[in-house]
Amino acid sequence: MVIRQIRRLVRPVLPYRRDLSLAWSTIKGRRGGFVGSFVAVAAGSAVITACGTLLLSGLGTGVTPERYSGAAVVLGAQQSFRLDETSAVRYGERVTLPATTVAAVAAVPGVQSAVGDVTVEVGLLAPNGETVGGPDGFPVLAHGWSAAALGPFALREGRTPSASDEVVLDADLAARGQVPVGATVRLVTGSVPSPHRVVGITTARGVELRRQSAVFVTDDQATRLSGRPDRVDAVGVLATPGVAPDELAGRITSTVSGVVAHTGAGRGDVEFLDVGDARNLVVETAASFGGTMVLIVVFVVASTLALSVRQRRRELALLRAIGAKPRQIHWMIGAEMTLVSSVGALVGATPGVVLAFVMRLVFVRAGAMPPDFPLRVGLLPVLASLVLCMTSARLAGWLVARRVAHVSPVEALGDAAVEPKRLGRVRLTIGVLLIPLGLLLTLGGVASPGDSVADTAGSAVLLFVVAVGCLGPLLLRGALTLFGSLLNRRATASGFLAQSNARANWRQLSTATTPLAMGVALAAVQVFGAATMIAGARHQLEDGLRADHVVTAASGAGVSPEVVEAVRGVPGVAVATPVARTRVLLTFPSEDSTATRVFAAQGVTPERLPETMGLSVVEGDLGQLRGETVALSRVVAETVRAHVDDTTELHLGDGTLIRPRVVAIYENGLGFGDVTLPNDIVVAHTTARVDTALLIRSADGTDPEALAGALRGAVARYPTVQVGERDAFLAAPGPGGSGDWALNLLFQTVLLAYIAIAVVNTLVMATTARVREFAMLRLIGASRDQLRAMMNGEVRVVVAAALLFGLLAAVPPLIGTSLGLTRSPIPTISLTGLAAIVALTVALSWGATTMATRWTMRQAPVDAIGGRQ
Repeated sequence: MVIRQIRRLVRPVLPYRRDLSLAWSTIKGRRGGFVGSFVAVAAGSAVITACGTLLLSGLGTGVTPERYSGAAVVLGAQQSFRLDETSAVRYGERVTLPATTVAAVAAVPGVQSAVGDVTVEVGLLAPNGETVGGPDGFPVLAHGWSAAALGPFALREGRTPSASDEVVLDADLAARGQVPVGATVRLVTGSVPSPHRVVGITTARGVELRRQSAVFVTDDQATRLSGRPDRVDAVGVLATPGVAPDELAGRITSTVSGVVAHTGAGRGDVEFLDVGDARNLVVETAASFGGTMVLIVVFVVASTLALSVRQRRRELALLRAIGAKPRQIHWMIGAEMTLVSSVGALVGATPGVVLAFVMRLVFVRAGAMPPDFPLRVGLLPVLASLVLCMTSARLAGWLVARRVAHVSPVEALGDAAVEPKRLGRVRLTIGVLLIPLGLLLTLGGVASPGDSVADTAGSAVLLFVVAVGCLGPLLLRGALTLFGSLLNRRATASGFLAQSNARANWRQLSTATTPLAMGVALAAVQVFGAATMIAGARHQLEDGLRADHVVTAASGAGVSPEVVEAVRGVPGVAVATPVARTRVLLTFPSEDSTATRVFAAQGVTPERLPETMGLSVVEGDLGQLRGETVALSRVVAETVRAHVDDTTELHLGDGTLIRPRVVAIYENGLGFGDVTLPNDIVVAHTTARVDTALLIRSADGTDPEALAGALRGAVARYPTVQVGERDAFLAAPGPGGSGDWALNLLFQTVLLAYIAIAVVNTLVMATTARVREFAMLRLIGASRDQLRAMMNGEVRVVVAAALLFGLLAAVPPLIGTSLGLTRSPIPTISLTGLAAIVALTVALSWGATTMATRWTMRQAPVDAIGGRQ
């Protein structure tokens, strides 16, 4: 009875076991036919695993706190603007808390003490005049002595600071600067140095300062240095013995409003803003790029597996002819796809983890991620990759098997002998409809005005890429009819064979041409779109910058207001315009709700501004840029649908909400920033409260060299300030820095590398499948050299068609991008980028085909022609 029940349970599983056994036998007998599918799955799995690892790291990894390591709970302000329940945008500056929060937190049961911490980045000049920085280029940060308890820090020698000119240094900083107790050092706040006597040296118990150096002054002096007497950066909480940190965090947040509680590794997000910014950036970019890559991987895996199955038409037709049922064909192909995709996905997981570490390195080099940001390697990305790769493989197998499985055996054998001459109606319809839709989005003016025009145009390349994928065979057939004779000479045997093969097997040739053309289109839009934006920004900046000299600060210390006043008093200075850079958030109506976007912003003074900075005003008057007013670039004004005298909703860098009135709209937003505000408003709401640069226009008739010398003399007492020519401002990074460009380049490189793998894979599969054809040609008298020349002729067709279709597909998106960014229909074409695209296309095609041809002809013709197809 028991045995009978077991048989009933096992019986439904037995057919699947037989299917897997048959599939494994097929794979072993046709290893060459499945290698291409395996490579496509493994490479796709590696990319998906890498994106998943980055996403997992951004969601769950933090940096161990240092100065806050002794605090049970660290309270900070909400550092992000919540867009909806699932996404948020980080503010560009530190958001502070009211100083009254400290007393409110101290009154919560379970709190032993609450300490308000103020952080001020400073420069430290040793007694010998040399600058002493933090470890590995990290900053030196000043705090009030009361915050030392959060370390906890203990004096190693000396005493605590009691006067405004006294300071305590951490032991590592004192050792690197060779500063003993009793020495006098200079602390540089912004640009202004002030002498301080070292009265003590301290060490942190149980923690090493790896991301900072700490100096401690009196609490009153720290407040004065911060410039915010009524604000604190964070509140550290010491718990009563026996109270768990998580429990205490819940009590505080339920009692005190406006605070965000952090425990464990999350305390590092408050201490180090760059960690929180990196986590947010990693999550956003990995999720966005990962989603795109999933679509690309699914498409490539499906098309590669479809090619593999299509090459077995004769075998599948024979199975149908000898009585195999459609369901059996589906089961067999499904089992094959399951085995290949599961093994390929698992094999690709390890390279995927390595790729994640490589991508992390690029994040660090681009300045978008701190060097000590850890990656969290887990099984979840591997499982996600396995599911996605297996799903796409099974779908591809089902779609390809559907045609063979549901026709009569006689028709199946007939179709297997000759390639079908028509494309499917659904495929043809989709391809034809996508072209006018793409033209409408890029050139039809249907996109929302503003930066959405360029974004929509750039994204529309996917429509043209899919159209090329759908219509690729027909496009290749038309190109062969028009230009085939130009690429190969019919007078030679190899040329005749190349043309004949191309015309007869245009469907097979298109399997190599289509993915290559799709890669060319994507690469062209990315390379030339970036070149158009960079060239437009450079042109606006060079034409609009009218200053003769620029004052900047070394190591990003900033230019203090005292420097501005000193420079304005120098004879020969006609105009001195301070420039502060930051990021702001604009909220505006969008369809039935509102939208919020991040924009690069600058703060300037309006007095004689056109003499130092030409923003090319379209409407309004920059002279009114005082108080709560704002000037917007044309692109942003169109995006937020704002006009002169309208009121906008704007969050400054530290989250402060203002509703400024629009006083001007200008054109040069790419070069100078999309939002221009009064200088005092921007400076008051940045973390460092200093300017980025000072633009100087000399009076008529002033000797430039003499003025430069006078300026250096005026700023000599500010050791971090330097005077340079206008090129110093041109070379300075914009508000967003170069990190976004570097990250975009990284992701596009990964995308194009995967497409390149897919192209090579397809070319190799298509070439090696012609082993019997090559054998037959050799048996009737063709030499190896003639066959290689024939394949070179076919490669010329593939390369020319791929470049033609790919570049044509890229033209409308590039024109739309250029119109949206610069109002010019002519995009910037980088000759170096174009040469690189052509060279890579040629190298991939010729290299893959030559290698596959040599491998295919290694066998004797008599043996090859009798072998399995």
